[in-house]
Amino acid sequence: MTGRRSEKVPRSIYERELLRLQTELVKVQEWVKAEGARLVVVFEGRDAAGKGGTIKRVAEHLNPRVARIAALPTPTERERTQWYFQRYVEQLPAAGEIVLFDRSWYNRAGVEHVMGFCTEEEYQRFLRQCPVFERMLVEDGILLRKYWFSVSDTEQQERFRRRLEDPLRRWKLSPMDLESITHWEAYSQAKDAMMAQTDIAEAPWYVVESDDKRRARLNMIAHLLGSLPYHDVPPPALRLPPRPPSTGYERPPREQQKYVPDHAADL
Repeated sequence: MTGRRSEKVPRSIYERELLRLQTELVKVQEWVKAEGARLVVVFEGRDAAGKGGTIKRVAEHLNPRVARIAALPTPTERERTQWYFQRYVEQLPAAGEIVLFDRSWYNRAGVEHVMGFCTEEEYQRFLRQCPVFERMLVEDGILLRKYWFSVSDTEQQERFRRRLEDPLRRWKLSPMDLESITHWEAYSQAKDAMMAQTDIAEAPWYVVESDDKRRARLNMIAHLLGSLPYHDVPPPALRLPPRPPSTGYERPPREQQKYVPDHAADL
């Protein structure tokens, strides 16, 4: 597909297809468990590009003991002295696990570089080491998928505005997010340089057009599914046992326990 699609995916179509794709994701989960596979999915892009909402839909019906989200905070003073990739290595999956990176080691190629949080030497070292690091992951058998969510400047501005006005989503905005508006071109240049160095055959980048969040979610999940050699894993045979007869147990009086007030009754 070339260019951005302006029309929005109708909600009815979106919800029907999302449910179908999420059903397939559950099959992927069972395949990962059965095969002892290790799946890493990297979500990157500008602030308000739709990464978080997509991750939420990917993980919504998955077992959190199998699929977990890695969203690392600012590194500690100790972590700043480690090899840059070290704290991300600790988050990598073991056999039968899926890890969804809500931002990843690519922080160094984006915000750290643009905002001056790393030195030029550290930035250049990252660009040299990152392809080597990712080739090592793939060579070791990790299934690595990398998605860049691409949002236009006008759509990003509108999403920031809505977040500012919505008390339920205002927490998503930080001063750093708003400052990114004034560094739009610098972030674009950083993304281009990052892509040029890290779009490797073993772990290519896939760009997700995300001005329409519904379209972006469907496209990304469908692409992920199509990239994996998963298959149906027959579930274990389960049978609901009959409830045993009562042996005379009696519940204690309600007055002996503290109950949550029935707030719903007052609505």
